[in-house]
Amino acid sequence: MTRRVAITGVGVIANCGQGKDAFWQGLLDGPPAHGFDVVDFDPLPYFVNPKEARRSDRFTHFALAAAHEALEQAGELIADPARIGCWIGTGVGGIATLEDQVETFVTKGPRRVSPFLVPMMMANAATASISMKYGFEGPCENTVTASAPGTHSLGRAADLLKYGRCDAVITGGSEATRTPVAMQGFINMTATSSSGISRPFDVDRDGFMHTEAAGILVLEEWDMAVSRGATILGEVLGSGSTADAHHITAPAPGGAGAVRCMELAMQDAGITADGVGHINAHGTSTPLKVAAEAEAVAKVFGTPGPLLTSTKGVTGHALGAAGAIEAVAVVLSIQHRLVPPTHGFANADPDLPSINLVVGEPAEWEPGPALSNSFGFGGHNGTLVLAPPN
Repeated sequence: MTRRVAITGVGVIANCGQGKDAFWQGLLDGPPAHGFDVVDFDPLPYFVNPKEARRSDRFTHFALAAAHEALEQAGELIADPARIGCWIGTGVGGIATLEDQVETFVTKGPRRVSPFLVPMMMANAATASISMKYGFEGPCENTVTASAPGTHSLGRAADLLKYGRCDAVITGGSEATRTPVAMQGFINMTATSSSGISRPFDVDRDGFMHTEAAGILVLEEWDMAVSRGATILGEVLGSGSTADAHHITAPAPGGAGAVRCMELAMQDAGITADGVGHINAHGTSTPLKVAAEAEAVAKVFGTPGPLLTSTKGVTGHALGAAGAIEAVAVVLSIQHRLVPPTHGFANADPDLPSINLVVGEPAEWEPGPALSNSFGFGGHNGTLVLAPPN
């Protein structure tokens, strides 16, 4: 018998808002004037002293800030620390630190390279830092699957709870890759928009906008959360994970891997397609990915299907943090009983199947099971099924 998984806290750092309330308002208002950077972020409150902060990469700073908010909302966890886990995903890890130290190596010589380079850049630094700060001694792992690790991490964390390995898990994703070399790499492969606008599902979409972010959720075994009087924000009903096994950057034709992923997630959740009321799409704004996802949604749900939005019109694409901040967006959609519109969309693509895209104004909905999709380079597909606390 599996156990139910409650969501009791969420935290977020994003370009459109730091903290869940500012983030939600940003999703409604549209892309901020300053663009896709996180601005005026101060990491110092989340460290013992400034020296400790300097010895961590920006993606770890974001993760600690979002974890602080999520744990503050969740309240005091009563689980044995040995049964509280951490599972934080990232697509790249501390690339800002790596780029900085490569420059140091070239300009100042090898002996000037920081001895903190490796612990700062390693992909597991964020999840380790949360574990150490709060004394959580359960499984402490991370997932690296390009654009999908936020979603995959949440799915794996939920499994730790469902099958009795943990009683609480702090999970999500963090990314800070708006660095000169990383950004130029995406530009040179023509993955990013030359217009500077994220246009999910629009006929003129020409690539994603590269951003940075962190999203953290506190998951708990349902009965434990109830017993301590926690406010339950939502439930993780299930998850799916598949591989396209097709191409390192292009999706499988017709979204075949995405179809299987959504179907597996619903099977894991014990629901059918007609029970889904909302989809937070991967919706990167790249021509091929968007087309494949639209085809996949139409195949699974028919047309027009559930209310669908892409919040990347506001947030841009946060790579390894994308699935995590989008899971937070779904939880907030449940709380506010609204689905945010797909900002950046202006003109429908006649070559895409008809989907129930929310545009212009937020759409009211009766909260029920919702999907959150992430589809990464390498053919990594992930889907979560989230639901209101019933």
